[in-house]
Amino acid sequence: MNAPRALIAEDEPVLAEALRRHLAQLWPELQVTHLVGDGQQLVELASRLLPDILFLDIHMPVLNGLDAAEHVVDAWPHDRPLPLVVFITAYDHHAVRAFERAAIDYVLKPVRPERLALTCMRLQQQLARREPPAAVHEDALSTHLIDLRTAPGRAEAEAPLRVLQAAAGSSVYLIPVEDIVYLEASDKYVRVITATQADHAPDWLIRTPLRELVHRLDASLFWQVHRSHVVNVRAVERVSRQEHRTRLHLRQRPEVLEVSRLYAHRFKAM
Repeated sequence: MNAPRALIAEDEPVLAEALRRHLAQLWPELQVTHLVGDGQQLVELASRLLPDILFLDIHMPVLNGLDAAEHVVDAWPHDRPLPLVVFITAYDHHAVRAFERAAIDYVLKPVRPERLALTCMRLQQQLARREPPAAVHEDALSTHLIDLRTAPGRAEAEAPLRVLQAAAGSSVYLIPVEDIVYLEASDKYVRVITATQADHAPDWLIRTPLRELVHRLDASLFWQVHRSHVVNVRAVERVSRQEHRTRLHLRQRPEVLEVSRLYAHRFKAM
């Protein structure tokens, strides 16, 4: 096997260099080819270099690490195994979001060498299992997802929302969450779509960003399937796959929702 290649995206140069230094000591064969300071640079570089591993800070300017990972995976060549993603974060409440995006691991700041050594071991195991690449990588993503909702030290989550308050014109509508089919990020708002919503009715809009709203909903029912969409899984009738694309067909709505490759592992037959 050729020496694996990695990119680091971290907007604090001192931390980026420290991470590279630790990796050089723990895994001398790993080639860290570039350090970048924001998510957009990472997306552009990864599309050209097709590295094996991405180390991504979550909070970065221009494009955060979570969204950058989704952009990279969506644009990745279908004949190449997806990059293995490790998120670097100062806050462990980001861990669930990281693993929703099929990350192999996450590491808390400040990075401790002994913890990073465990990450390196996991990455090496995944790289060794890439035979055949595409099938093994898909398996690896599903088998190494860790449920961090019960991880030690994680703060108790607040109770899920039962009603959303959405504006439409001069009115505020109270929408029971069980009536929601999906939520869609649109400009500075989130659109609330229900099964009974009239085609020409004004949009029901929420100012809370989708990335924040999703954590206030019941995670067993509301799944993020794209950076712009969160869907009520009870409203999904079937999932279709064609030409490397996964699409959701809804029970009471005509729209067909595209599933990002980063979330496609969620939809497998039992």
